[in-house]
Amino acid sequence: MIRLDLPERIVTSRLILCRLRYEDAEEIFYTYASKPDVTKYMSWPTHQSVEDTRAFLRYAVSGWYEGIDYSFSIRLRANNKLVGSFGVVNEDGKLQFGYIFSPQYWNQGYATEVCREMMPRLRAQPGVFRIGTYVDTENGASLQVLRNAGLAEEGVLRQWMRFPNQGNEPKDCVAFVFAPTGSADRGANTADSIASSR
Repeated sequence: MIRLDLPERIVTSRLILCRLRYEDAEEIFYTYASKPDVTKYMSWPTHQSVEDTRAFLRYAVSGWYEGIDYSFSIRLRANNKLVGSFGVVNEDGKLQFGYIFSPQYWNQGYATEVCREMMPRLRAQPGVFRIGTYVDTENGASLQVLRNAGLAEEGVLRQWMRFPNQGNEPKDCVAFVFAPTGSADRGANTADSIASSR
């Protein structure tokens, strides 16, 4: 199986990405995982208690060791405050990524900044042959983030995904793939919300 050789700490101009830890549970729960407006487009149910978050972290920690899931907290460099997370699911070189941010930090270009940092890093990993994600067609903020980060739209997937926080009805999604073309030099300050891929 192809494993990714990613550092546990990645620094961008304004952010620090760190491998998720058990100790992050309460921050994650109160920052975004328990907020219905934030988890609307997520593939997992809104967390009802910190124990839900701890259960996810048990999966995330073991997933890193197993080479199947690489999840990072996202913190501000200025004060180390948790603002969101970014994760990559690895299926033997086929990667699917997603991100989520507290609404307090939407519309500040953070999601675009993270994606621009991570896409080339993932592409450089030996054995990786595809990097993609999918987004609810109604999630306009993340559609714009991914376009600005240099990902290409492959098309609309009809009734592709049931989102548990939207009544579990099948929703149309846009499929995106990272294929470097130099298009990532467009403006970063777009409406940052959440991608629906994780």
